[in-house]
Amino acid sequence: MGVNLLHNHHRLDSPLRRLPAALKFAVAPGLVLTTVLLPVTQFIGLAVVAALLLVAVVLSRISPWFLLKRLLLLEPFVLGVVVLTLFQAGGLRIFLAVLLKANLCLLTMILLSNTTPPAEILRVFKRLRVPGLMISTLTLMHRYLFVLADESERMRRARASRTFTRGRRYGCYRWVQ
Repeated sequence: MGVNLLHNHHRLDSPLRRLPAALKFAVAPGLVLTTVLLPVTQFIGLAVVAALLLVAVVLSRISPWFLLKRLLLLEPFVLGVVVLTLFQAGGLRIFLAVLLKANLCLLTMILLSNTTPPAEILRVFKRLRVPGLMISTLTLMHRYLFVLADESERMRRARASRTFTRGRRYGCYRWVQ
């Protein structure tokens, strides 16, 4: 496939990648739940979670730049939820704590999804007795995401080859004269 849509980091050989998918699926939601249930004033607990995630980032061998780009891509959604918290609870300290908690949870899920191949994720879902219809839907979504991305790239190239841009129009004009 021509479009590298998801940057398949789960194919990298890393200690985190070699862990069983079931173990990662037990640890990641546990870490998210721990992060969510920590009181917003418990900055030491959040620092421990952040340190654990930093170790996981190093073990995953995924580029920190890639992780930062993914976090920034999802940041508008985080800020939308966190701003509502700011208006309800008030206070900059609570705002920053909720923002940190949300980003730690996102980083956990980004690491999980980029160190576990989709086939393994679906196998774990099957062992957890997720309904077959949902697993089939996820499988089809994953498959056709790449098909649609390739088709979109093909259509973009076709349009670019038929469209005169400013530079090409003047270039063509010179040939006519």
